[in-house]
Amino acid sequence: MNTNGPVDIVYLWVDGSDPAWRSKRLAAQQKLDTNQRQQIAAHGDVEGRFRDNDELRYSLRALDRFFPEHGHVYIVTDGQVPAWLQAHPQLSIVDHRDLIPANALPTFDSAHIESYIHRIPGLSERYFYFNDDVFFGAPVDLADWFWDDGIYAGWSDDLAVPAGPLKKDSNALENACRLSIAWLDAHASDGLQLHYHHTYQTFAHSPRAMRKSMLFALEAIAPELFSKVRSTVFRAWDKPTIVSDFVMRWALAHGHARMRDYAHVYVATGEAPQASCMDRVIQGFGDLHFFCLNDTLDNAPADDIRLHQLKAALQGLFSDESRYEGLDGALVPHWTKGADEKIPSAQYIE
Repeated sequence: MNTNGPVDIVYLWVDGSDPAWRSKRLAAQQKLDTNQRQQIAAHGDVEGRFRDNDELRYSLRALDRFFPEHGHVYIVTDGQVPAWLQAHPQLSIVDHRDLIPANALPTFDSAHIESYIHRIPGLSERYFYFNDDVFFGAPVDLADWFWDDGIYAGWSDDLAVPAGPLKKDSNALENACRLSIAWLDAHASDGLQLHYHHTYQTFAHSPRAMRKSMLFALEAIAPELFSKVRSTVFRAWDKPTIVSDFVMRWALAHGHARMRDYAHVYVATGEAPQASCMDRVIQGFGDLHFFCLNDTLDNAPADDIRLHQLKAALQGLFSDESRYEGLDGALVPHWTKGADEKIPSAQYIE
């Protein structure tokens, strides 16, 4: 398998202030029955989950600065294009409608959407998957993220996840940890390495080093998990993310992933120590493998001073425009699946 080819970048992006998109979200909310409403995860349908704080602009600036030799950039959106984005031969917009079956749309669950991104035709074998609130913070050495046919991952700084079944009041990553471990335990006879031991801890909010062939293999190995995640309209507590947990945990169990320590900072905008965490980003800038600015202000107004402070800090860190900025967003090419185009297949070699 080629480990020396380009490493593409895939982002999910949404502008939650777009009137057309908001109408679509409201219509989807009104169609939910009582049971579906009760299944929505904590923070699964709040403004902060969909708010555009210009993170994508700055994450692309970080990409240009710290990983200028990156491959193609794919931005996965729901019929939207950032107004400041300009056409570039290294950039494509991928619409939900060209990637996700029509009967599964609309969906507002990033866990649902990200379960399809490995199916983007032309995507490189090795790629980074980003939420737009994640940023490289130092020059990228691919040896820190990929090895042979495997990947590296890092643990978060959060407390250990209490063992047990999925819990309605837990966050998505905690439940994802429980779901992954339960699945691995149930399939322990399918070749789990004897040296593997479960770690009840969540993975860091980071660039996700991924291998396309591994994702295709896991669709066949764990179809029930993909089916559950692909059934959601909004994030559901009992169908949590698998790309941001199960992929890495399965790869660890089978010797295809290794853990490593990354210099990183996680900032939650809705938590009191936000300023001190942002100071850590600024002080560590140039030495941090990555950092995350997670909008946890939920339904706070868009003019909340804390959001303005974070944007000002990002502008201070990344003042130089990326190659993808301009005023002609309408010219950005969309990837569109042709009538006779087939989703590519791949195999992962054990």
